[in-house]
Amino acid sequence: MIYVGTPPLLNTYGYRDKCRAYIDPSLSIARSGIDKAGDGMPYWPGYSDISPQCRATYLEWLASGRSNASYNPGYMFLYFYGLERRFFVDQPNEDAKDIIKEVRRLQSLYPDNHSVGRYLGEFLDIAMLAETDLNSIEPVFERQSWELPFSLKYAIGARIDKGKNLTADWLLSWLICHPESNLRTSATRCRDEFIALFRMKFEQRFPDGLKVNKPRKKLTASYRAASSEFQGTTNPTVNGKPVPDISGLRKPIEIAQELADEVMNDLDKLSRFLGRNPDGRGSVQAHALLPSQLWQSFPSEEIDRLKSWASDVVDQGGLVPLEEVIRRMEGESNEKIRKRQMTGAADALARLGFGLAPDPRFALRSPKPEEPVVLFSLGEPIEKLEEVSDSYRSALVELALGSFVAHADGRIAEPERKALEEQASAASLGDHERRRLRANLEWFLAVPPDMTLLRRKLKEVDQDSQTAMRVALVSAAHADGIIHSDEVASIEKLYKALGLDPTLAYSDLHAGEVADGPRTVRPFQPGRPGEAIPEPEKASGAKLDASRIAAIRSDTERVASLLGQIFNVEEEENGVSASDNQGLLAGLDPKHGALVLELVGREHWSEAEFERLCVTHGLMASGALEVVNEWAFETYDDALLDEYDGYEVSPDIAEAVKDNMEAEGRDVKIETT
Repeated sequence: MIYVGTPPLLNTYGYRDKCRAYIDPSLSIARSGIDKAGDGMPYWPGYSDISPQCRATYLEWLASGRSNASYNPGYMFLYFYGLERRFFVDQPNEDAKDIIKEVRRLQSLYPDNHSVGRYLGEFLDIAMLAETDLNSIEPVFERQSWELPFSLKYAIGARIDKGKNLTADWLLSWLICHPESNLRTSATRCRDEFIALFRMKFEQRFPDGLKVNKPRKKLTASYRAASSEFQGTTNPTVNGKPVPDISGLRKPIEIAQELADEVMNDLDKLSRFLGRNPDGRGSVQAHALLPSQLWQSFPSEEIDRLKSWASDVVDQGGLVPLEEVIRRMEGESNEKIRKRQMTGAADALARLGFGLAPDPRFALRSPKPEEPVVLFSLGEPIEKLEEVSDSYRSALVELALGSFVAHADGRIAEPERKALEEQASAASLGDHERRRLRANLEWFLAVPPDMTLLRRKLKEVDQDSQTAMRVALVSAAHADGIIHSDEVASIEKLYKALGLDPTLAYSDLHAGEVADGPRTVRPFQPGRPGEAIPEPEKASGAKLDASRIAAIRSDTERVASLLGQIFNVEEEENGVSASDNQGLLAGLDPKHGALVLELVGREHWSEAEFERLCVTHGLMASGALEVVNEWAFETYDDALLDEYDGYEVSPDIAEAVKDNMEAEGRDVKIETT
């Protein structure tokens, strides 16, 4: 399978005057081939141009069976140049199948070499049609080059020409191999799940397959030789008819991309989890993060055990230490449980039909590992737990404040408990949100707020924030329409604990919406004429601005954000608001953005150094760590800081931040230690 003799001169397509593949016996060779590394081989080797030492090495490789992959691939290419010339220039029908078989064997010798995969792959993509039946061509789910594989265009075009609808596999193969497709990390990191879910969504939308209109353009195969010596074209046919060329079709790819985007969105949580936990595939959390449609395709005995345990906890009242929940999910529990772990546990349990209270996305503070949380039944599995209504957020804030009032005197009185339960029942919510609200109330009542913490944190907020707190507390007292004496006493104590004048409680309560006057006990009946009852006098004294109260109470997000600032000091977990995105880095407020720019300047920070750096930016270390890592996952699908003997900075993210800053005309110096 080699050419021997005087090499012919090349045609006008070539860059050299002699055919590269010909072994010219008139040229000298060395006594032995010692250049296995190919140091003397150019990028496009030709037998007539390489050194005598390289010629000897090449002949020894051929004589040894052409199978020794320790030789530089350049020797294999020198041999391959002859095979492709024989196939496309000489076109011998009797040798075609043997040549294809030989090229496949050569390709397998260098599986990790990009050039081998590209050039030999392009040869096989076209040459294989000489020996392959249309029905035996299979879809491929890996992009092989920046162009659609010819075999794929041939297979799909022939099916369209016959009037066949495309299956999910052919459409997905078309998308994956298309040069303009956009497949995110979740499609590659969760490859098997991505393919399986794409098939399901396709079948739901196109139960009879996707009909594609036949294009007018006909398929033409163009082959540019790896040797650069020739270029040719061929017009493939099926049953004697030309095959339509699908290269210019846009609509099927748009449909496929739309389906793929839905699938990738559904797999994002699983992908991020596996990005943080490369060995986590098959774990309870990983399986619970699967879209529910895939559970039967990817079964797990651990999930069944987790469901049974959660069901038992709910039957026994629902209270269970947070560390026990994390241990069930991850197999172990650390002294410090982070928001990301709680969020993952809440998402995983929701997909099993169970809720976790408090939900870390809305909690005013995260529970400590030894503190209880509440497991409860959601009624059915829920895919997107983070989607809640404004009414739910408002009701949750009202209940939180009501529980603070109830806890103010160190105990929960039965009337207070009943009032809070009635308040939760009265909220205008759907079934799922009502269940979640009740569970959060159970947690509010089971875990008293830290009054010392409240007193200390309130000193840090401005006057408007204090006013908002007073309005929210008074609203909680008015929730059931009646202001009881024990509620007034509780608010007085809470005001005092928060550093406010307790006498303000009376004026604040009078500024509320419940009339401070007589109530109807029985309907009026006419009697003897007497003195007319005078109109009740309006309450006097200090009042809150009614219009200001209405404005603040209508802004649920403001109150919720304020409460998160006051009560959640261990971890700043409320995320980044839209107004914060105007900082140094998109998605981060100015303080955290400046922190990131300093962090990426080094590869490693000790724990003490990191804490000092956070202090200089006015941030708490634990909260800052959570915020910057959450930002990194959203932006780069990986953590910026890895806790190992301090904090290791991701070099990939550091380099990406540096590139972005340089693109904007700002410089970030990245040092190595």
